[in-house]
Order: sequence, then C-alpha cells, then structure tokens
Amino acid sequence: MTDFFQNIVGLPFEWAWFVATIAGILLIALPLMLAVAMIIYADRKIWAAMALRRGPNVVGPLGLLQSFADGLKVFLQETIIPSSANKGLFLLAPIITFTVALIVWAVVPFQAGVVLSNINVGLLYILAASSLGVYGIILAGWASNSKYPFYSAIRAAAQMVSYEVSIGFVLIAVVLWAGTFNLSGIVEGQKGHILGIVNGYGFNPLLFPMAVVFLISSLAETQRAPFDLTEAESELVAGYQTEYSSMAFALYWLGEYANVILMCTLNATLFWGGYLPPIDWAPLYWVPGIIWLFAKILFFFFVFSWVKATVPRYRYDQLMRLGWKIFLPLSLIFVFLVSGYLMLTRVGVAA
Repeated sequence: MTDFFQNIVGLPFEWAWFVATIAGILLIALPLMLAVAMIIYADRKIWAAMALRRGPNVVGPLGLLQSFADGLKVFLQETIIPSSANKGLFLLAPIITFTVALIVWAVVPFQAGVVLSNINVGLLYILAASSLGVYGIILAGWASNSKYPFYSAIRAAAQMVSYEVSIGFVLIAVVLWAGTFNLSGIVEGQKGHILGIVNGYGFNPLLFPMAVVFLISSLAETQRAPFDLTEAESELVAGYQTEYSSMAFALYWLGEYANVILMCTLNATLFWGGYLPPIDWAPLYWVPGIIWLFAKILFFFFVFSWVKATVPRYRYDQLMRLGWKIFLPLSLIFVFLVSGYLMLTRVGVAA
C-alpha cells in the first residue's frame, strides 16, 4: 500500500508510509466494529435457537439492526460517575480495555501478505498486548470504589493470569514446531502438514490436545461461560462494570467481543491453517484466503456461543483447579513431548 501512495499518488516515502498505515488501521478497525455489532446479534440468535426462542426479530429485517439500536441507546444515555469514584481512572479503564482489544489485530494475517505489521515476533506481541487488558478491568473495579466490582476485578485478574500460563506453554509447542514467532510463518508452516495433504497443526496427534487446551483457555481468557465468574450475577450483581453506564459501558462490550473474535482468529490461525483451505488441493486456493479465515472464525464463534448456551457456570475453585492442576501440567507435558519428538526427528541422536 505504501508503494501505491508513493508511485501512483506521488507522495514522498514518509507521507506514503504514514497514509498507508492509517488506511490499514481503518481497514481493520472499521470492519471489526461492524463485525462486533453483527456478532452480538449472532450470539443472541444462537442462544435463542438453543432455548427455542426467537431472539432479536423486531428492529430491521430479521432483527439485523438490533445491535445498532442498542448502540444508539447507550450513546444517548447519560454517563453517570459515582461521587466516590476516582473519576480519572474510572473513565480511563474502559478506554484501556477497548484500545488493547484493537491493537492486537495489527499482526493478524488475513491472507498471504495481507497483514498490517508482519513482524517476526508477532506471537510475543499478541501475548504482551492482550495481557494488558487486565489493567482495564482492575482499574474499573478499584476506581468504582464499590465492593462487588472490586471483587470481580480481583477474580478477573486471577483468572486471566492463571489461564495465560497454560496458553503460554501451548504457544511454546506451536512455536517449536513452526520454528518462528511470525504468524504468517506459522500459517505457512501448516501447509500440507499431515501426509502432505491436510493443512493444520490441529490434525497432528501431538498438537491436537494443545488445540483443545487453547480453545478452552480462550473461553476463560475472555470470561465467557462457563468461566464468566467475573460477571456472576448471583454473587457480584453484574461484575466489574456494575457502576458503568452509557458509552463507558459500551466500550467494555465492544472490547469483550473484539477479544472473543480475536481468540477465534487465533484458534484458526495457530492450529487450523488460518487463511489456508483445509486440504492442500489447488482448486481450493481459488477461494481467497480471507474467506477461509472468516469461515473458521465463524465456526469457532459458534462453538463459543454453543458452550455459553449449554454449559452451566463453574464454581471459582473449579475454575482455578482446571487452570493450575490440569491445564498447566498437561501443557508442560506436551511441551516436553513436542520438543523431544522434534529433537529426535530434526536433530537426531548424537552418537
């Protein structure tokens, strides 16, 4: 895109790079906001179908404009700040959550060569940036100066830290196999991975358990059911955003669903071929890679909604037990198995 603005438009390199970067950011951020609105609608429709209800069906054809009506409603509401709250941090918290949910998309490859920033440490960037999201939640709980939001914020911090540990070891296994932290390189490494035919690390017997651990940890990392202990209404009223209203509340919703879409994208990218078709067969490559990626994202989002509609909420001790006593040892064991297998097959046994 920089070449386009430099050669066709005639801008100097510095301005061409700047305009191309801004254009790339808008090309990701604006469709992402639209996707969040539509995916909230899809979420509600899936829950309704599984409960034998209609779901949103009044605003617009088939209820498609319901999310926009909800957005307009919160936009027109008054932003109420509790008198005892720390006003600066209270307003800063949702901005942090929303911003962090957006900046992570900079390194996600949507197609071969179509990525805003194709850096060599893309996976490390995602880990570093996504872990900042907990600050928005902790600040919301503390700045509200209210008991139940603070409890929820502490829960969220413990939950996110617990499952980031197992996610980290899962990613180590993927990086060992791919030999790179670059997301485009990880996707290309999955081409013809099984028998030279199937694209995807998820079909590998050593990496399939890691794909399952990553999927379940993604649910916990985004505080989705059955791990939504940060919003357990029976215990915490409504969680860390209890005192929020208007657009401050909407920013948390946008950030939450942007993170959900991101986790669906990472599941597809790290284990199931990303923008590659499922089978390494030439005619399938006629379909643009971004279509394959979106299809996989939608499948994983359906799984997220399916779980939320059918699985009861965990107790907090069960949540911690799953993260520390099951996923952490399991991911460690498979890191050893993957590294041992790669040493034997790629390096060999020294005489």
